[in-house]
Amino acid sequence: MTFGLTILILAGAFSAAWLAPRGHPGNHSTPSKSHLVSFFEWFGELAIFCWRLLRTAFAPPFEGRELIRQMDEVGSKSLPLVALAGAAIGVVLSMQTHASLGRFGAKAMLPAVIVFTLIKESGPIITALVVSGRVGAGIGAELGSMKVTEQIDAMEASAVNPYKFLAATRILACILVLPLLTVAADFCGILMGWVANTLAEPISFRLFLENGFKNADFSDLLPPTFKTAIFGLIIGLVACFQGMRTQGGTEGVGRSATSSVVLSSLFVILADVLLVKLILIFFP
Repeated sequence: MTFGLTILILAGAFSAAWLAPRGHPGNHSTPSKSHLVSFFEWFGELAIFCWRLLRTAFAPPFEGRELIRQMDEVGSKSLPLVALAGAAIGVVLSMQTHASLGRFGAKAMLPAVIVFTLIKESGPIITALVVSGRVGAGIGAELGSMKVTEQIDAMEASAVNPYKFLAATRILACILVLPLLTVAADFCGILMGWVANTLAEPISFRLFLENGFKNADFSDLLPPTFKTAIFGLIIGLVACFQGMRTQGGTEGVGRSATSSVVLSSLFVILADVLLVKLILIFFP
């Protein structure tokens, strides 16, 4: 388990190095040496970015208005996509498991299967991946364009800390909004799972919920939901970091947007492996 997780993390870091901006055309170092150097440079720059962010994020004055605007940008505008993804997962689970459970005479377990699958794993990970695709690309492109047009340098010259105003607000918005979006995805998935089940075998929504949540408690719902706050931290941190280190004009902006989506999605999946193991240890 530990060895496999280490391999996955190294693969993700190597992907980060691969997507990192290359050096100048005059650099004649070998490709393997270039990727190895970029591998360590990426982690070093990320550590410096995190240190600057922590040093300024908790110092007054706080950017409350910008935080609310970013929460609306991340949460409200991602809600339709998250709800649609959760509803689709609920329908697919209902159709797939209905036929499978019917072979073993266990159709009565269908509500519990849908509920537990959504709230424990499918809902959180689908929400994180949808948000990483939409928000990660948006943050990476937005901050990247500000970087190449020297707007971030102008903010620093105007005594406005870009780490506080641009990065901290977006990261905190992702952390706060992801659990709420996960609850919305779970609800839509359960609702559409009931609709799909009712079309095959009519059942009341109340009975569906009673059978689904009969053996569930808060330890089944809260840890998987709140682990998405870690996913939000990863998405916001990677997207802001990639955006604020953009180089190379418009081509660099596109590269930052792409790498923000790829790396945030990859690190979300890697973090999910570790978080699931921790949840199983502390909430058996």
